[in-house]
Amino acid sequence: MSPITVVEGRRLSLTNLDKVIYPETGTTKGELVHYCTLTAEPLLAHLHDRPLSFLRYPDGPDGQRFFTKNVPPGAPAWVQTCEVPHTTSGPTRQVLVQDLPSLVWAANLVVELHAPQWASGAPGSADRLVLDLDPGGPATIVECCAAAAWLHDRLAADGLTVHAKTSGAKGLHLLVPIEPTSSERTTAYAKRLAVEAQAALPDLVVHKMAKALRPGKVFIDFSQNAAAKTTAVAYTLRARATPTVSAPVTWDEIAACTEPGQLAFLFDDIAPRLARHGDLLAPLLDPASACPLPSGPM
Repeated sequence: MSPITVVEGRRLSLTNLDKVIYPETGTTKGELVHYCTLTAEPLLAHLHDRPLSFLRYPDGPDGQRFFTKNVPPGAPAWVQTCEVPHTTSGPTRQVLVQDLPSLVWAANLVVELHAPQWASGAPGSADRLVLDLDPGGPATIVECCAAAAWLHDRLAADGLTVHAKTSGAKGLHLLVPIEPTSSERTTAYAKRLAVEAQAALPDLVVHKMAKALRPGKVFIDFSQNAAAKTTAVAYTLRARATPTVSAPVTWDEIAACTEPGQLAFLFDDIAPRLARHGDLLAPLLDPASACPLPSGPM
């Protein structure tokens, strides 16, 4: 029988807690669930009111993976959901992880957590802008840091404050709190930034996805601002060879990065970082931090 645990009054069946999910480190499913409880405060804050998509990898990163936006079968009735419009297939229902029991339930499924740049009450109205900096080998996160520094200053010139986190994979995510703006307009502005970055740093940056253009350069993916797209949320575990996390980082850390390992964080690095820095992405959650996108043609 699966152990039953009670979390804030909700009964949960937790399965296969001794199962090794990350063979390279011997990390078990139970350790992943425990990580989510330890990180629940900032993780829940960044998940709040965001319709979630799950990348499930129940047999580890080398096993079957499947991406789902729909509410998983067997979800407890108390897990909140919301209706999300889709232009082609009509509305669907997606999970909202609003409390600790829902977070533990999701962790038990072994998932990466992905969310759009808008909240459930305002589909397609972005309250943040995201730039996904993805290095093409042999480039690494070190080159991403150089591109990020240019983008930091460029965004500052438009009166915008940018925050950073590792993707938990190979690159960086840059996040900007903005006053609610249509996803179309946000995407257009993000594309303009990517085009400008390539013009300013032609040996470092590309803004087109074509694989032939990307070796040794940083692809600035602006497309995740589209209403239908999602990005891995802060503090989520990733389905990589080791239990890496999408971890907030400081601009000093970005400036000092000379080796990829300096900005690679495993799940057990996060509690000490929170103790030292707090939640570096807390300004994303404060409406007072949001600034308007610059006016003018996109």
